[in-house]
Amino acid sequence: MKRKLLGVLLSTTMVAGMIAGCGGNNAAPATDAPAEEASTETATEEAATEEASTEEAATEEAATEEAATEEAATEETTEVAADEGKVLNIYAWNEEFKSRLTDHYKGYEEVDATHGKIGDVDVVWNITPSDDNAYQNNLDETLLKQADAADDDKIDLFLVEADYALKYVDTDYTMALADLGISDADLADQYTYTQSIVTDSNGKLKGSSWQACSAGLIYNREAAKEVLGTDDPDEVQASVADWSKYVETAKKAEEAGYTMCSVNDTYRTYSNNVSGKWVQDGKLVIDDNLMNWINDSKELVDAKAENTYDLWGDDWAKGKTPDGKIFCYFGPAWFFNFCLDADQEGTIANQGGWGYCVGPQSYFWGGTWICAATGTDNASLVKDIILTMTTDKDVLKEIATKDADCVNSKTVLAELASDDSGNLALLGGQNPYKQLAEGAEKIDLSNLSAYDQGCNEAFQNAAKNYFEGNATLDEALEVFKKAVVEKYPEVTAD
Repeated sequence: MKRKLLGVLLSTTMVAGMIAGCGGNNAAPATDAPAEEASTETATEEAATEEASTEEAATEEAATEEAATEEAATEETTEVAADEGKVLNIYAWNEEFKSRLTDHYKGYEEVDATHGKIGDVDVVWNITPSDDNAYQNNLDETLLKQADAADDDKIDLFLVEADYALKYVDTDYTMALADLGISDADLADQYTYTQSIVTDSNGKLKGSSWQACSAGLIYNREAAKEVLGTDDPDEVQASVADWSKYVETAKKAEEAGYTMCSVNDTYRTYSNNVSGKWVQDGKLVIDDNLMNWINDSKELVDAKAENTYDLWGDDWAKGKTPDGKIFCYFGPAWFFNFCLDADQEGTIANQGGWGYCVGPQSYFWGGTWICAATGTDNASLVKDIILTMTTDKDVLKEIATKDADCVNSKTVLAELASDDSGNLALLGGQNPYKQLAEGAEKIDLSNLSAYDQGCNEAFQNAAKNYFEGNATLDEALEVFKKAVVEKYPEVTAD
């Protein structure tokens, strides 16, 4: 079974193969559990023999005491080993968590770009960008060596995103938070969906996030005034309250000289509101709401009311400035901080020129989860980092107010929504936290699946050819189906 698991971690078929290879009975990396079980079995056998002979009972009692002493010593050694690590290895794909830890975890001292200190423990940041799946490939290769690695080389904690969280959660390379001593009560103030994403097939919670990534429509206030005659969030929301109204507003925006946004901005809003999973009974299913995205997007692209720019590209990014003539972006709170360039002169965000409303449908996008790696020799420190960064209300409020993030605490979001502490300068002083909190409560992950990342990427890539007139719809869908079957051989497509 372990051989299957290792093979899947190395495979680019990713999550689906992982779950099929592991099932519900994963082969865990080596731990002290087998030794403890052996001691218990020995004690049981000795107790049975004791009934047969008084003399043997005395001998066995001594043996049992010795076994108990040895077991206690083993447990003590394990506990000490968990706190003896001198190097804390953290694996991530960007600087986000590093900046959060640097700014908000008391006792963290930065040494240089890739090193820090927490007390006498050296912190080593292993940051590999996600481009071409490089982060996951690097993480996979290192986890495969975890059981045999020297203590200072072991991964202690690593970060995952929603799109591929199950790939790691459904293996024994991640520790259950309960095994770290983190209780349900510790996490009671978090949003349910943030825990569902990192709960394995056996019901064990294996990660925690400081973020609640409900998302909405982020609109250009000046554009809204020109197109709709108002930049009031409630009035703008009324103009994009469903997809029919959104399409009408997009066409009005085009008439006023604006492009609404890229088709790729709206995709996750549609894909988060599907009626079923990508793969059902082994068959690929294209949900009606995804076909709605294709049809709506094609209509707007043909009307020049939306474009087909790739997310994060230079053309897409032009909308951050007034000259870009973009009406809106779609995104969660992390989009405020990481994507709108509020610290750069000349941007709309720098001038407080964005507004926020829910948009046509509630949805979520992304988020970062902290996972403890099985085999860590810094269990107590990992536990404290997870509790501090994802449950400490003072720290979470600092993150929200300093970093314009939507944090994973119902209490903190309620506080932010109730006073001026939640007002954001890049939104012209608007407070978005009431809507963000309401959105987080509505998130439904019942259709989340292990195939999401691969299918979503392939679907968008194929649709682009159709939008740009390089393929018919049928041709684009055939390309999509072929890409999915190649990536996931166990899936069939009609």
